[in-house]
Amino acid sequence: MSTALAQLNDVSVTANGINILKNINLTIQPGEQWAIVGRSGSGKTTLAHVMAGTIFHSGAISYHLPNHTHANRILLIEQQHHFKNRSNTSDFYYQQRYNSADSEDTLTVQEALAPFLSASPASNWIEQLHLGHVLDEPLIQLSNGENKRLQLAKALFLDPAVLIMDNPFVGLDVEGRQTLHRIIDNIAASGITIILVTPPQELPDCITHVALLEKGELVKAGKRSVMPVQSIITAPALPAEIIKTLKATGDANHFNTAVKMVNVNIRYGEKTILQNVHWEVKKGECWSISGPNGAGKSTLLSLVTADNPQAYANELYLFDQRRGSGESIWDIKRRIGFVSPELHLYFDRGTSCFDVIASGLFDTIGLFRQINAAQQEQVRHWIALLKLETVQRRPLFQLSLGQQRMVLLARALVKNPPLLILDEPCQGLDEEQTGYFKTLINQLCETFHTTLLYVSHYSKDLPSCITHAAVLEDGRLESRKL
Repeated sequence: MSTALAQLNDVSVTANGINILKNINLTIQPGEQWAIVGRSGSGKTTLAHVMAGTIFHSGAISYHLPNHTHANRILLIEQQHHFKNRSNTSDFYYQQRYNSADSEDTLTVQEALAPFLSASPASNWIEQLHLGHVLDEPLIQLSNGENKRLQLAKALFLDPAVLIMDNPFVGLDVEGRQTLHRIIDNIAASGITIILVTPPQELPDCITHVALLEKGELVKAGKRSVMPVQSIITAPALPAEIIKTLKATGDANHFNTAVKMVNVNIRYGEKTILQNVHWEVKKGECWSISGPNGAGKSTLLSLVTADNPQAYANELYLFDQRRGSGESIWDIKRRIGFVSPELHLYFDRGTSCFDVIASGLFDTIGLFRQINAAQQEQVRHWIALLKLETVQRRPLFQLSLGQQRMVLLARALVKNPPLLILDEPCQGLDEEQTGYFKTLINQLCETFHTTLLYVSHYSKDLPSCITHAAVLEDGRLESRKL
């Protein structure tokens, strides 16, 4: 038998007294390509970091890498991208990507890749990863798919022997996922060993073996096969006492039109993001918003959430009031519950999940005031509804991606806002969590006539309450009733 490429013996990880991984034993042979799957919170990302040597563990990991073909590097591409600006800081505030002056302080794709290009001038990864057209774009204004391809390019320029990728398909549109599948297959064909943390429905053709984790334990590992289907659990009916509390704390909701845009145009320099957008969302309507990565979905939502300063230069109405007619940002935000794919990055690393949820009462990124007994009870209701009792006192950053997302969903829902804006809300959730959450959203919208704007690249993640669709492409919006 040939020497194993990688060998894990009794690998365990404990953090803050919690067992994250328990006695993992795994052998990877040369030529095998692996996927690590499992429910949210099962330890997949932790195992990826252990294999990349970035976190402490007990037990042993050994690699026997080819010396002649690669630079003998084991590289991990994390799910979330990180970068610094020209001032060498990474302390970005949430609205910064929408301010053209701030975008000038961030490096371009060309500048970010310059150190790697000088080391590997003959590489054609830029072409293969479809990055040529964004070389002059600031990093802060890249779409999710563009950012993922940039991080992949950086890793490939370092010529790794083993490439570990944590949820690379999250946030990509259908075409982006198909493209990345082909790219990963090509990478594997080049001789690089691939290890993916991914849902079982996102397995590229090159994957030959699968490891299934449950609650930190390796319960199945071997040749690729049909993974067991997870049962989808729907949310129970909202308890009467919670409905009573939500009605008592909810906004009066005296408006007819939540959003109205008249010939809206958004540009950054020579680049047009939104073009001649006409759109009207009536109170109680539930909309899906779709379109390829980079189509302008996040920019569209930023106008509604009062995060984009170009709102003042356009004819925009929120809750029947013309934007810029004397209302404050907080007047708008108090009526909106909001989740975005990157929102968790802006919370202080020490912020507990309880405080993250409570901050939704005040629309702040962190809790900076005392909350009263009624507000504490309000937070506890949502902690119970989203099954977060066991993690409520832990720092947000210590949780899995799926658990973080459930906390941020509770933050968006905690004040029972008349308008919910959910941008890829099921990103990182497993099938069970997704089914539970969709049922909960349906109940809320039906019970309180909540207006909903819902972005997803997966049609299966859309709740059944959706009644209208807005489709963005090349900055233009088409709307229709379903």
